[in-house]
Amino acid sequence: MSNQTAVTEFLLLGFSDIWELQILHFVVFLLLYLISLLGNLLIVTAIALDRHLHTPMYFFLMNLSILDLGSISVTIPKSMASSLTNTRSISYSGCVAQVFLFFFFASADFALLTIMAYDRYVAICQPLQYETVMNRTACVQMAASAWITGILSSALHTGITFEISFCGGNAVDQFFCEIPQLLNLACSDLYLIEVGFLIFSSFLGLSCFLFIIVSYVQIFKAVLRIPSKQGEHKAFSTCLPHLTVVSLFFSTAAFAYLKPTSSSTSRLNLIVAVLYSVLPPMMNPIIYSMRNKEIKGALSKQIGWRLFTKNKMSICLLR
Repeated sequence: MSNQTAVTEFLLLGFSDIWELQILHFVVFLLLYLISLLGNLLIVTAIALDRHLHTPMYFFLMNLSILDLGSISVTIPKSMASSLTNTRSISYSGCVAQVFLFFFFASADFALLTIMAYDRYVAICQPLQYETVMNRTACVQMAASAWITGILSSALHTGITFEISFCGGNAVDQFFCEIPQLLNLACSDLYLIEVGFLIFSSFLGLSCFLFIIVSYVQIFKAVLRIPSKQGEHKAFSTCLPHLTVVSLFFSTAAFAYLKPTSSSTSRLNLIVAVLYSVLPPMMNPIIYSMRNKEIKGALSKQIGWRLFTKNKMSICLLR
């Protein structure tokens, strides 16, 4: 790339220079990362090992957990290491990789959330057609389309961003390589092309968000006609948390990528980045699964079976 000779590394200036605050940042991010890592790994394990969970809803949920694991692993470990070692630099190629991977996981994540809303719409509003519409082939194709969308979107934005000449310094006022902060360093008109593509991508994201809203309006109408209070509670407990996570993710990401970067403080930029990059991967396991009786039952069964097998082996060895 033509600008690689001008900038060989970037400095991530997201957090304080004070050593005590850097340690606090490390501890907080470590806790958030471990919660997210444990929750998503438990979901993937439970769904993969329990054949009763091999349904479209849990298939999409497993894909979401895999994407969340990737998304949070792109940004948090590097940020924690920087705080612990008191270093801020990230190589040019490392920044390219971080932008590509984060944008890939985030784009695919949002596409999958849209598919999950459609899945819930068909399940609740058209239950008699559910098995026909959401058959195995259709589910695999939908999940694959989310991953492909993420790859194409990420390749486009990363390629354009790093074709830009950076001559405004190399200090990125964020805890990871975020495209809007990188565009602040641009000194060529090519950055306007990336701004245009960001606006276009945001309109696509808004279309998905409106599709999700319309789907849930239809779901809520159908749910209110359900005579069973238990069925009504189950439907609302599934849909409202999903809508909450989607709204948080879209609103904060749109704010971060569409606002003029000079119009807000670095602290506000940092808070918004945490809200859309760190919280959703941590909240998804809690909202979708830890309150889900089937997931908890599958986990209990797996843990109980392994404990039983271990105890049985120990008894055999003692004999």
